[in-house]
Amino acid sequence: MKTTQLMATATAALALALLQGCATPPPPHDYRAFLEARPAALLVMPPLNDSPDVKATPGVWAHATRPLAEAGYYVLPVTLVDETFRQNGVQTAADAHGLPPKKLRDYFGADAAVYLRVKQYGSTYAVVASDVKVEVEAKIIDLRSGQQLWEGKAMATSAEQRQQTQGGLAGLLIAALVKQVMASATDSALIWAAVANDRLLGVPRANGVLPGPRSPQAGQPPVSR
Repeated sequence: MKTTQLMATATAALALALLQGCATPPPPHDYRAFLEARPAALLVMPPLNDSPDVKATPGVWAHATRPLAEAGYYVLPVTLVDETFRQNGVQTAADAHGLPPKKLRDYFGADAAVYLRVKQYGSTYAVVASDVKVEVEAKIIDLRSGQQLWEGKAMATSAEQRQQTQGGLAGLLIAALVKQVMASATDSALIWAAVANDRLLGVPRANGVLPGPRSPQAGQPPVSR
């Protein structure tokens, strides 16, 4: 490579590094409503599913209560919530999300509800790679006032642990296909759903959910970075 090309490449790399280093961090979340509401009991709603995989709603829902319970909240069990909805004629996640906050509080007695939406779930097959990706959004609504207390999103993917595959292009294609079949057969998205939920709902997290009243971290300043 010529000297002028090397200089141009180095200059471009330096400019990119400076831009990344000077990137403005996201503004800290406004926790005033959350701190005032001080929810102790949470209802985790069945997730809405924007992905093509029908397993997304139960897959994400099954892993959503643990990080919140570990964060110091009382979280209603998923099986209890599901059965209560069914007994009251609520058959789908969309039906559940359509209920007013007051009705949900009448059903469950919770202080706030965690509304989940799955944006991506499952494996995707590309030319030389097959990855599992789970992306989830959430918001917490006070069931007593109807006010939104918090919102966030998180993503997890198997690409984070993908290692270099030997064997050239043919080897990459075969490995990707095998990984795709195994992901479909065993629903490995469940693993990444757990990771995404932990990143979304676990504490402490930057701009994340505040610790609950049963947490040793309760009352500490929110993590903003």
